[in-house]
Amino acid sequence: MERFWRNRWFVGLVYLLLALACVYMLLLIKPILLSLFSFLKAILAPFFIAVIISYILNPVVNMLNQRKVPRTIAVLLIYCVFISSLTVIIMNMTPVFMTQVAELNEHMPQMEIRAQSIVDGFNQNRLLPDSVRTGFNHSLTKLENSISMAISNYMNQIGSTISMLFIAFIVPFVAFYMMKDFQIIEKTALAIVPKDHRKKTVKLLIDIDTALGNYIRGQLLVCVIIGGLAYLGYWLIDMPYALLLASVVAVFNIIPYLGPFFGAAPAIIMASTISLKMVLFVALVNLTVQILEGNVISPQVVGKKLHMHPLMIIFALLVGGEVAGIVGLILAVPFFAVMKVIIQHVFMHYVHRPTT
Repeated sequence: MERFWRNRWFVGLVYLLLALACVYMLLLIKPILLSLFSFLKAILAPFFIAVIISYILNPVVNMLNQRKVPRTIAVLLIYCVFISSLTVIIMNMTPVFMTQVAELNEHMPQMEIRAQSIVDGFNQNRLLPDSVRTGFNHSLTKLENSISMAISNYMNQIGSTISMLFIAFIVPFVAFYMMKDFQIIEKTALAIVPKDHRKKTVKLLIDIDTALGNYIRGQLLVCVIIGGLAYLGYWLIDMPYALLLASVVAVFNIIPYLGPFFGAAPAIIMASTISLKMVLFVALVNLTVQILEGNVISPQVVGKKLHMHPLMIIFALLVGGEVAGIVGLILAVPFFAVMKVIIQHVFMHYVHRPTT
């Protein structure tokens, strides 16, 4: 029997069977897991958001603390700078947003007429097979129903706005205490770990920080840069509602690989109601921005800290989107990166530990 356990293929097959058994058991208790997930999401959401904020801002707090600034004062300074900057940005950008939203609402009937004429022209094109026209109309009907259903669901869940405001109110306080007492929390967490495993635990946390730290902070900066470049491009081609559409590009750019397509879609749809020339210009702007992002901006700002294959990232996005929608798409890659580091450490500990 020992020779089987020394066979790599046999051991791999055993692990595969165990993994499939675990997946099967998880599928059996899926309703219980979904209920538990909903409960934990409602309770732990403020703490989770606060952890992300603390993780992003903690290096700045540490830098100020090393310069003899007390952590409490350092956190308050960061809050003051953030609130002041946010106030200035909101005061300057809100009028532009409101103007563009008002213009969009004013021109919506004309755009609907233009869109309807495009659809009618498509249906009257005799060069296209009937099956293509039927499929196109069916897809449009499904899209309209999906949008109507999404708006209806949002209006039905408007009562949850109070809960969201409550979370938004709590998060800054939770993040404040986390950053203020970050070192105390860190020491307390390590004190729970047995002494024999503390060194390996510290190494694990350092590797997780290396995998995530630069990625998360850098990705936020990349989104801001991409949004600015998209706005500049839309402004140069005289695209209506440039700020609104560029903001969509910036937000969705946080999703690897798939984000640029989601971010460019509203601008392309809007451009299709203007002219084919504008569609080409919008596509060219987004293509240029993404080439710059992939070859210049991200390698310089974020680097290649995750060491994850593109297929693994796409798989992570599919799983994250299925589990938690847009939030899952945003958090999927960092979560899988952490799991990868943990699995590597577990593998090194149990597989490559010295035999006695």
